[in-house]
Amino acid sequence: MSRTDRTPHRRRRPALVAGALVGAAALTVSTLGTAGAEEAPRTMQRVDNPYAGAGVYVNPEWSANAAGEPGGSAIADQPTGVWMDRTAAIAGNQGAGREMGLADHLDEAVIQAQGHDDFVFQVVIYNLPGRDCAALSSSGELGPEELDRYKTEYIDAIADILSDPAYADLRIVTVIEIDSLPNLITNVGSRPTATPLCNQMLANGNYVKGVGYALATLGDIDNVYNYVDAGHHGWLGWDDNFGPAAQLFYQAANAEGASPSDVAGFISNTSNFSALKEDHFSIGDTVNGTPVRQSSWIDWNQYTDELTFAQALRTQLVQLGFPSNIGMLIDTSRNGWGGPNRPTGPGPQTNVNAYVDGGRYDQRHHLGNWCNQAGAGLGERPVASPATGIDAYVWMKPPGESDGSSREIPNDEGKGFDRMCDPTYGGNAQNGFNPSGALPDAPVSGHWFPAQFQQLLANAHPPVN
Repeated sequence: MSRTDRTPHRRRRPALVAGALVGAAALTVSTLGTAGAEEAPRTMQRVDNPYAGAGVYVNPEWSANAAGEPGGSAIADQPTGVWMDRTAAIAGNQGAGREMGLADHLDEAVIQAQGHDDFVFQVVIYNLPGRDCAALSSSGELGPEELDRYKTEYIDAIADILSDPAYADLRIVTVIEIDSLPNLITNVGSRPTATPLCNQMLANGNYVKGVGYALATLGDIDNVYNYVDAGHHGWLGWDDNFGPAAQLFYQAANAEGASPSDVAGFISNTSNFSALKEDHFSIGDTVNGTPVRQSSWIDWNQYTDELTFAQALRTQLVQLGFPSNIGMLIDTSRNGWGGPNRPTGPGPQTNVNAYVDGGRYDQRHHLGNWCNQAGAGLGERPVASPATGIDAYVWMKPPGESDGSSREIPNDEGKGFDRMCDPTYGGNAQNGFNPSGALPDAPVSGHWFPAQFQQLLANAHPPVN
């Protein structure tokens, strides 16, 4: 089915509401950042920042899980992303133990939008062929060469629903294929972090083609805002990653009929733990003549945190040819690093490692650790326009949903077992042979993980009241 012969989806489904706690969460426009473009009267024309002044969808299924945990009702009204992590997720489970499909969520979003002048629905597009070529826990259902299935069975099916006129008044934010394009920079070639599958995906071009097709197809829908995944500073912040990654993003934005105008912006730190802002040291600091960049933690990276990385990447992308009004999103769902171990000042200046390690909020063993991290906490609550160039802080990863199982668990979702989710694992080249730092007894990725949710609540920063 081509994009030109697609018939708009018009069938309405009954909304599924999960409890009285669910309501539309409004993202307050902060005075810290620059104001977005003045909102036009309600038309199909895109706005500069879809989050500005808008309410945002609260997933009733996630909200019910959160409210069911001790203390969880305090955050159960926060907006989170809806993940389409396999083709079956589009329709949902319509039998016993029903789970909401995409149209169910959109119908519920229309209800939540009542009383709001503008309203955002966030959906994660996450099903590339050969998905997550460097991480087995979130490998997908499609083989490396199944690009045509990705296009027709997945992207076209999603576009068919999103283009329903019933949803035309929603601002639909799509997060495009996390952990895909960045892998083609850091996990290929002769690097010690390379994997055979990432090299295959680089050679066959199906990540670039798939992202391009998603951008072109979803970008044809007037009320869709595409944000492309851009890894995080601990992934792409080095000079030999930063520039090439930006060029690869530009290549994908010009593939399969896409153009940079199909891109509303980029998102960093999706489903990750990198600190939003490290306050106790900066990249230009020196300790006894030794640059902070030379510390073991920073390891010659050009950035210390997500905010500085996202702002710099935005500048680089505009210079390459993306529209000057693109904005950045930062996922702050699990990067708060609060609790009793949060540093209150710089580390000792005895040496550069003591200075950085004693002052950093991020308490991981290594920046490459990504699975169910021990000690993590909820970060900044979702908010629009918090800083220059940043469209919003978002909770795209629903807090409390697992990154991957801590042991092999058979499943029908195409998700494997990655040793980085095993708390006993001593690491590999991707994390500098450090301990994984993962929590024990974790379920398959995307499944509810109560112990992680409780930890995130306890270590939230700002704290949960």
